[in-house]
Amino acid sequence: MKGFHIRVMAKDELDVAVAWAAEEGWNPGLNDAANYYLADPTGFLVGVLDGEPIACISVVKYNNRFGFLGFYIVKPKYRGLGYGWKIWQRGMAYLDGCNIGLDGVVEQQDNYQHSGFVFSHNNVRYESVTRRCDLKLDEVIAANQVDESTLTRYVEGFFPAARAAFYRAWFTQPDSVALVYYDGSDIKGVGVIRACHNGYKIAPLFADNVAIANQLYPSLISAVNEGMPVYLDVPENNKAAIELAQQYQMTPSFETARMYTKSSPDIQLGRTYGVTSFEIG
Repeated sequence: MKGFHIRVMAKDELDVAVAWAAEEGWNPGLNDAANYYLADPTGFLVGVLDGEPIACISVVKYNNRFGFLGFYIVKPKYRGLGYGWKIWQRGMAYLDGCNIGLDGVVEQQDNYQHSGFVFSHNNVRYESVTRRCDLKLDEVIAANQVDESTLTRYVEGFFPAARAAFYRAWFTQPDSVALVYYDGSDIKGVGVIRACHNGYKIAPLFADNVAIANQLYPSLISAVNEGMPVYLDVPENNKAAIELAQQYQMTPSFETARMYTKSSPDIQLGRTYGVTSFEIG
C-alpha cells in the first residue's frame, strides 16, 4: 500500500490513540496514555499514510506467554480500504506465540473468531451516578497506607502476568482515588475510581467476597464529585457482581466479548467485580 507504513508509537503519540478511543465513545481515563505506556513501551503501533496517522492498535506483550490487544481503530474515512487489516497483522505478528486476549465489541465476535480467537465471557458496562453514602468503615483505607509490594501481590492474582510498573502508576495516578479493604493483617479487596472524559470509572474492583465489594463500591463513589456519571465493567458470569451493580441502581449500557487465542487464563472472575481495562486487560 503506497505511502502507508506502520511503526511503534512514541510515548506522546498515545494521546492520539486515547483521543480516537474517546471519539468512538469508549470513554478512556484522563491519564490512560501515560499509564498504559508503562505496560509495554513497544506495544503500541500507529499506521501512517503520507505523513498522517490513520490507524492504531495496542499489542501489549507482558511476557513470551501472554499479551493483550486493544485500541484497534482506523479513522472513519479510511475504513474498508485494508489499512486496518495491515496493522492487525503487524500487531498479531508482534504477539506471535502468546496467548492473546482482547475485549471486542460483540458484533465483531465472528471476525475475531476467524482470526483464531475463542470466546471466554462477556463483560458488561454498567453506569449510574456518584453520590455520597453515609458510611464510616475502619477497614476501608487509602491504598497508600499499605505496603506497595503487598498491594501488587494482591492485584496480580487477578491477571495472568506481572505488571508491577503499570500497577504502581495506576494506583497513584492523578484525578483518582485508590482504596483497599484491610482487615488488620492482609488486603481483602481493592478498588480504584479515576476521572474519565465523561465522569468516572471504577477499575478495578476486586474483592474476596461480595460483602467486601459492597463496602468498597460506596466508599469509592463517595470519594469523588457528587452527581457525576460512574461506570463499572462487570464480568457477566459473576452473578454476585451483576447483583452488586443492580443493587446500586446501575444500568447496562455496553458489552464486550472477552476472547483469547488459547485457553482462558485464571483471572479470578469470581472475585472480580470490576475489570481493570478493556484496552490492556
